[in-house]
Amino acid sequence: TSVYPKVIDCPDSRKTNSTLDAVAGDGIQLNVRARVTVRTNLKQLVGGATEETVIARVGQGIVQAIGSTDSYKKVLENPDKITQIVLNEGLEKQTAYTIVSIDIADIDVGENIGARLQADHAEAEMRVAQAKAEQRRAEQKAREQEMVALTQENRAKVVLAEAKVPEAIASAFRSKKMGLMDYYELKNVQADTKMRDAIATPEREMTSSS
Repeated sequence: TSVYPKVIDCPDSRKTNSTLDAVAGDGIQLNVRARVTVRTNLKQLVGGATEETVIARVGQGIVQAIGSTDSYKKVLENPDKITQIVLNEGLEKQTAYTIVSIDIADIDVGENIGARLQADHAEAEMRVAQAKAEQRRAEQKAREQEMVALTQENRAKVVLAEAKVPEAIASAFRSKKMGLMDYYELKNVQADTKMRDAIATPEREMTSSS
């Protein structure tokens, strides 16, 4: 029922020089090459999946088995455990082959993917923090500009209001609503206000500078 034992590379060395790249639970990448011994299954020869399907299934099984291992060291210490897990999955179903054995031909330690991902995450968080800080600075600058504009607007209103005072006084004299004593009293109030402003201005400057 089964003939022609054959060894096939996983991944297929005829098509690629790459490896099966799997990452263990501790974030360490392992680069693996495997050899799969198969025999042709005459019962499934017609209509059964091809050699490429076996290679793909075995490769996926090895990657998943390594990914479920806590540490890459366990894989290095006992690679046969990985191949046994893959064998037990019955990957030859509906293919033209029966899988006799799976052997790890080569296994190398690759990158620390976990550490790289953590570093990338930390860098991304730093960029987000910088962007938020820049946004806060921009918002603060905008508020400062708004306050400057508001102050200038209020000063303009004061100037316009002060410009109307002489006209209002003249109109009050003409309409007999203000006498000479009222005028002098108003001037005294204005002088007192200017004096208070002159005293308060240096104090404000000293407070702001400190």
